Amino acid sequence: MDYIKRVCDNELQDKLDAFGAVHITGPKWCGKTTTAKQFAKSYIEMQDPDMREAYIHTAQIKPSNLLSGDNPRLIDEWQIAPNLWDAVRVSVDKRNESGLYILTGSNSIDKPSIMHTGTGRIDTLQMYPMSLYESGESNGTISLSALFRDKELPNDECISNLTIDNLILAACRGGWPSVINKKTDKAKLMIANSYFDSLCRDDICNVDKVKRDEQGTRLLLRSYARNISTFASNKTILKDINANFPMSDTTFYDYLKTLRKLYVIKDVEAWCPSIRSKTAIQSSDKKEFVDPSIAVAALGVSPEYFNTDLKAFGFIFETLCIRDLRVYSSALGGNVSYYHDRYGLEADIVLHLRDGRYALIEVKLGSNEIEYGASHLNEIEELIMKYNAQEVQAPLRLPDLKIILTGTPYGYKREDGVFVIPIGCLKD
Repeated sequence: MDYIKRVCDNELQDKLDAFGAVHITGPKWCGKTTTAKQFAKSYIEMQDPDMREAYIHTAQIKPSNLLSGDNPRLIDEWQIAPNLWDAVRVSVDKRNESGLYILTGSNSIDKPSIMHTGTGRIDTLQMYPMSLYESGESNGTISLSALFRDKELPNDECISNLTIDNLILAACRGGWPSVINKKTDKAKLMIANSYFDSLCRDDICNVDKVKRDEQGTRLLLRSYARNISTFASNKTILKDINANFPMSDTTFYDYLKTLRKLYVIKDVEAWCPSIRSKTAIQSSDKKEFVDPSIAVAALGVSPEYFNTDLKAFGFIFETLCIRDLRVYSSALGGNVSYYHDRYGLEADIVLHLRDGRYALIEVKLGSNEIEYGASHLNEIEELIMKYNAQEVQAPLRLPDLKIILTGTPYGYKREDGVFVIPIGCLKD
């Protein structure tokens, strides 16, 4: 199968030009190794069953031997032999060159396992499952980076070809690259279910060789999925689990930590500007997965289920939009948060870029809530303007963009400056 170009390709090349090594992180099956191989001139795969023991033995005695090869040299699943990190760092220091190594890993490593963080030598690239544009489903008529730059839509018509049924299938199937060459929808849906089963049965234990309960993992993820895109507390999640399975606080937080280490859970933090008092603004994290298909698999439902419960799909759709925005904004240093206060004022997503620009974004699956979402975005902007009128010494930046992401066909700019953008039109 031909390589599917990823949004992060240019970012990876930029990092290889700047640093001695690049560490690509992200969940299993999101395409890290395949992407890395497009840039590598030699590689070793630490998980190769024929060579694994030999590689580990070599890494224990003389890890520098595993670094021998044309550069950039890819070391896939390097965390199997954690001392390779320090070997790479030392090699970068000695050679004082850029683009020497690419490291990939499907789980994070505990810091005590390595001697040095690699700051200045090894930079990190976060990779996600495919966005709709990468999978060929978004037509890409609206560029996020161009929108930030020009604050206008392109002259061409912005019309998405994705129906609600298409979006439901895309969310249930997920952004796993291996779905692309599957011929049937049934086969595509099996990928996410297989990922979920493997996660609960094997990965939750294999990540650090600690035995954890498969049923407990399934129930935790199911409860998380029930509360996706909400501010449910960990106490609420744990109470839900304990209704069916006894789990202590200590065990619960250990499982959460492990699922984050596997890049499965990726919550959204609150944006807390000073336009309201601190007690008025919601500050707990919003529950999210790195891909919507994990939530669907955890719930054990099919696309047909959402045909009669579009309200439930609205939460899944928000996760899909967050995933895509994280992908599209990655090269711009995008950071996703949310705003919500006790007066009911909210922005589902606040997308901050590295240079200080940001967008207030509401996610609305259908057209009937666009007006309501726009009123929220405009009210937040007005609050910031009122705050700035009083705090002239330290004003807050006004939003550069106000966006409503939808599952509707047409993209346009409203008279109040709010952009209505179908997720099926968006790209990086």
